[in-house]
Amino acid sequence: MKLILTSFYTKPLSIYLVSALILVSAFASPAEAMFLPAAPQVPADQVSGRSADLGVIQRALESKALEQRLVDYGLSPGKAMEKINGLSDEQVHRLAANISALQAGGRGGRIDNNTLIIILLLVLLIVILVQNTTGTETNWA
Repeated sequence: MKLILTSFYTKPLSIYLVSALILVSAFASPAEAMFLPAAPQVPADQVSGRSADLGVIQRALESKALEQRLVDYGLSPGKAMEKINGLSDEQVHRLAANISALQAGGRGGRIDNNTLIIILLLVLLIVILVQNTTGTETNWA
């Protein structure tokens, strides 16, 4: 164990790992999550057209998370509904269709270029260290 701690590559490797950890954590972005509300199924003969779209938008505005975000932006849910009532039928329909298509997650597991570069550098460093240490004879006793 003492031989491993006094090896020539221990200090550079530990410095590299600390710097890699700092670099990876520097590019981290905040994550937001929420539960997806269950969309109640409304029969098509009960509501149609603009009123159905307004119902979808109204249910989305009643969500606590969205309500809090609107308040953070300085807009009450009542004012938001007033603005939505001023939209044309086509705009209301497009908004209602896009609400159901929203995803609750973030990037969907996509890897940043920076993260990929750091991973490749780490693998390259490990390969170089393994190749350099396989030719040396170690005495573990």
